[in-house]
Amino acid sequence: MSAIALSTPTTTKKIWTDAELMALTDGKCYELVNGELIDMGNSGALYGYTCSLLVMALMNYILPRGLGIILDSSVAFTMKNGNKRSPDISFVSRDKLQGLAELPDGFLDGAPDLAIEVLSPNNTIAEIDQKIVEYFENGSRLVWVINLKLHYVLVYRSALEPDRLLKQSDSLDGEDVIAGFTMPLFELFQRISF
Repeated sequence: MSAIALSTPTTTKKIWTDAELMALTDGKCYELVNGELIDMGNSGALYGYTCSLLVMALMNYILPRGLGIILDSSVAFTMKNGNKRSPDISFVSRDKLQGLAELPDGFLDGAPDLAIEVLSPNNTIAEIDQKIVEYFENGSRLVWVINLKLHYVLVYRSALEPDRLLKQSDSLDGEDVIAGFTMPLFELFQRISF
């Protein structure tokens, strides 16, 4: 009697190159997580306005001092596990940029010194937790998770748990990552009035 070999169908995931990811022309923003493209979706006016305020404040502080660069969510960082992560806002220190004559057209290896995630309706707790773990495993030194609806910021110095909860009466602090940078949260959570 001969044995019958049972085989189970295997699903192979596409291996995406940086060039292929950058060549996507559908206008969507993706992350690559465990071999799958994740559509980051649209986030709305409040999200966009808040990110713009924070980018402006960071740029106005960082650029004149030559501390590094600020990047938006269209820039992906290649993690050690192959995932491509795109924080909503990233700060990369000049120390991490040493040896580069100019920024690459493609992705950056490792994680930014400061990764900022602004929660949108599409985010899940599990997704944000996994991003925080990957950021710290790949060289981040500080992570801010901003909740626009409840007006608070969680400050992480490691992936284990948040170090601080900042409320609207508190200020963001760049600590030793962006030394001297502060921004009162009431400026970030302000209502528009014309």
